[in-house]
Amino acid sequence: MRFYEDNLALGALSAVRRGISVICSAGNDGPAHTTVVNGAPWILTVGASITDRSLRGTTVLGNNVELNGESVFQLDSPPLPPQLRLLYPGMNGDFAASFCDAESLNDTSIVKGNIVLCRIESTRSRRTEQGQRVKDAGGAAMILMNMDYQGFTTSADVYAIPATNVNYEDGLTILSYLNLTSTPTATIEFKGTIFSDRKTPTVANFSARGPNYESQGILKPNLVASNNTRSNHFKMISGTSVSCPHLNGVAALIKSSHPDWSPAAIKSAIMTSADVMDRENHPIMDEEHFLADFFVIGAGHVNPARASDPALIYDIAPDEYIPYLCGLNYTSREVSKILLRRAHCSAVPIIHKGQLNYPSFAIRLGSPSQTFTRTVTNVVGKIICYERKFVEAS
Repeated sequence: MRFYEDNLALGALSAVRRGISVICSAGNDGPAHTTVVNGAPWILTVGASITDRSLRGTTVLGNNVELNGESVFQLDSPPLPPQLRLLYPGMNGDFAASFCDAESLNDTSIVKGNIVLCRIESTRSRRTEQGQRVKDAGGAAMILMNMDYQGFTTSADVYAIPATNVNYEDGLTILSYLNLTSTPTATIEFKGTIFSDRKTPTVANFSARGPNYESQGILKPNLVASNNTRSNHFKMISGTSVSCPHLNGVAALIKSSHPDWSPAAIKSAIMTSADVMDRENHPIMDEEHFLADFFVIGAGHVNPARASDPALIYDIAPDEYIPYLCGLNYTSREVSKILLRRAHCSAVPIIHKGQLNYPSFAIRLGSPSQTFTRTVTNVVGKIICYERKFVEAS
């Protein structure tokens, strides 16, 4: 969707012109690439990462293998029996049954009192429905196995029955155990909140990815922030729509320290101070524990403590978006619609999309040699100009 057709982007630029920072979610259509939304350059676009704590629900198989998952259902007393018979309705290759549909659970005499393995459905409401179906069939507990595209991302959901969500790899371990054991058993041990996961942050599987379809010269998402899949006193929510408010708070803190900074300066400060390493000082990983590239994390994971003192900022005045938009072949009428005032492309020097004074660079591999110029401003107002040249890559 072109920027001028997107009412959110149109309204966002109007807000930026009034000095208001606009922060939006990258979207929840990951992990496929080119799924990022809210790609206008005047918007700070935020993806979702996993926090360093989890609500632990550990699956203990009959062979004593322990597999850590997540669940809001934290059973204090009485605990589940040491071992229950483990069932998997999809053992015969029935795809619908693997999701524990109602028909697969019809024989309540088999399900009753046992623990059931189900492949996870996509949405939170459907996942909680799975738990209700197992409960209605008399099941004592449920293990939800991720799909392969979800990687190591797990979710802490509220279930009507003792349950836990395990990642895809651990789900394969359970399936292997089922195939090799004549009388498979399992139980779930609920261990409360576990803190200080050293491998975080990692990117959530649903966090939308670039490149930015609307303008590939603008890197999106801009960065990632914590996605709160954990417990609070009221309800459970997760997604990039939850990571987004974290950045609103960071932007407000920066504005309180630097009231004269523009929205572009605040965005620049957040991006250039972001972390690209996890708590173990290793590069941030994606949901499959592969290196998260720039189309996944943008500039990195937000670091609020550093964002108020970024040393240098890349600033953009609202009117500087006019030559950028004209360079994208928008008509004067379309640009006027975005700006909510008259603009004439013939009256401005049109610039290449990569020439916007943006705190990142993007160039298609195999492109001819190009030169991009940026103007950076330090915290005491001294202007430094320099050129950075990108040569052809293969």
